[in-house]
Amino acid sequence: MQTFQAQCIFDIQATLGEGPSWDAITKRLLWVDIENSLVNRFDPATGENESWTVEKECSFAIATIQGDIIVGTRDGIVRLDPQTGDITKVANPDTNSETNRFNDAKCDPRGRLFAGTISDTRTPGDANCYRFDSQFNYVTVVPGVVNSNGLCWSPDHTIFYYIDTATRKVDAFDYDIETGDITNRRTVVDIPESMGIGKPDGMTIDSEGMLWTGMWGGASVCRWNPQTGELIGKIEMPCPNVTSCCFGGDKLDQLYITTPRKGLSDEQLKQYPYAGGLFVCLPGLTGTATTPFAG
Repeated sequence: MQTFQAQCIFDIQATLGEGPSWDAITKRLLWVDIENSLVNRFDPATGENESWTVEKECSFAIATIQGDIIVGTRDGIVRLDPQTGDITKVANPDTNSETNRFNDAKCDPRGRLFAGTISDTRTPGDANCYRFDSQFNYVTVVPGVVNSNGLCWSPDHTIFYYIDTATRKVDAFDYDIETGDITNRRTVVDIPESMGIGKPDGMTIDSEGMLWTGMWGGASVCRWNPQTGELIGKIEMPCPNVTSCCFGGDKLDQLYITTPRKGLSDEQLKQYPYAGGLFVCLPGLTGTATTPFAG
């Protein structure tokens, strides 16, 4: 098994850093601090970080073809104008905001948005994953989950990979790129508690078709072969919880990683001072691009 190291490039001490996505137009990394309701845009070239508040917990931020940003919040999906900071609500299929909020999301290669919710009470069946077209018309694609989390597509666009963290599994579906429909669900990676590497959180995929998952409670990002279910690589992280990752940079050879401080005791925070930081790893391979939202 290969092992890799990551470097903290922005020691911001986020409460719950999450949802990284690469904006190829601005050459910046979008990411969120969920519990502080902050959308961030980090410039790796200068180390500068811009922030906007969206007033409610926010879980993902993805650039659009119009130049603004779509953001998932407790009150649904909004559009954020980075020039003015103005927020426009656009969709909220999961209206039970007292116990549910949006969580991880990503656009498929055609720019459709797949976005899921999480149950605050972790009640089985309370949350869902939705697919949105460019006009924010939506359908439920994965119903009745607990914590809709990491998702990505195979390099040839024929497989959709999906994580409901509570199951400790990565599932795969056959994917129809023309319609956005998913079928034939099966498990490709099983991560039992006995492995001692935590639970799978956010996810991305590299150009070789291998999956990278942030591990909550596992102090790592793990690389999996979805053909065999084998753990084939690990980025060792200097913090116990890792939320998500995405490839970025001009060559898509930089793996950006988000982490939280949430849930750590004062003693643990002393032990892991970089928790809540933004990290980068150079794994020696390339990843897939973040597709902007098509609306």
